[in-house]
Amino acid sequence: MRAIVVGAGVIGLSCAVRLAESGHQVDVVARDLPLETTSSVAAALWYPYLAYPFERVTGWAQTTYAELARLAETHPKAGVTSVVGTEVFRERMADPWWSDAVPRLDRVDPAGGGLPDGYRDGWSFTAPVVEMPVYLAWLQQRLEALGGTLTRLALGALPDGDSGAVVVNASGLAGRSLAEDASLTPVRGQVVYVEQFGLDRWWLSADGPTYVVPRSQDVVVGGTDDQGSWDRTPDPEVARRILERGARLVPGLADARVVGHRVGLRPARPSVRLEEERHAGGARVIHCYGHGGAGVTLSWGCADEVLALFEGRS
Repeated sequence: MRAIVVGAGVIGLSCAVRLAESGHQVDVVARDLPLETTSSVAAALWYPYLAYPFERVTGWAQTTYAELARLAETHPKAGVTSVVGTEVFRERMADPWWSDAVPRLDRVDPAGGGLPDGYRDGWSFTAPVVEMPVYLAWLQQRLEALGGTLTRLALGALPDGDSGAVVVNASGLAGRSLAEDASLTPVRGQVVYVEQFGLDRWWLSADGPTYVVPRSQDVVVGGTDDQGSWDRTPDPEVARRILERGARLVPGLADARVVGHRVGLRPARPSVRLEEERHAGGARVIHCYGHGGAGVTLSWGCADEVLALFEGRS
């Protein structure tokens, strides 16, 4: 069977690769090429953020964790590594709702000196970190090696499926118009890139939120959570505050050289939309969008479910 995948971010490419691996003809069409998408901006630390409902998200996240960990072991050119890090809190917290998705979660003893000043609780775990420019290029190469195609095409509407192809709508925030879904809203996220100064673990706090994620050549420092904002222009004052918050977690940031700024618009929705829609004449659309700040984190779990719907197994 043939699939037309709309969208070339991490969700669209992951779905396309899974479909192509199963022997289907796959053509991806998108207004923005992979390195132009919101996915390319992401710090891409595995972490379920701004994605609902929790029970479905946990399953998708667990599947994705396992696949990203496998890629880290078996595909060194994919840009995926497994990195230990710590999430910190200013008061005692219950275990996170997504704890079943990770193999192990270790509490940090506040008396042991493992927490930054001002924090009273935290947990450490190993999480996949994905260098998105490298990973998106790898996904595209994987798709093309399997016979799939990627074409830049600005669509005014979803393909009608009259050709017999199944349409996979992985258009992210563009689903507001393509799927006429007003429940889909942007959540603006600004990040700062600094030179890699020897950092080998990630840090995360709900303040801001704040995250410090090391990559091979740089460190991604975020961020913001601006509900409903469409502004893609980095704000210098916001960047200053991001670095200030980050330095509370990692003091070495204070002396790190800034090498870039970017803004991404997360596609948030009250719940991830992953379902099949059938139209008159038998045309099929599988919607897969609304992943909030967890596109990378849910990508392979959602791609597996899209494949099952495509093949009539779900």
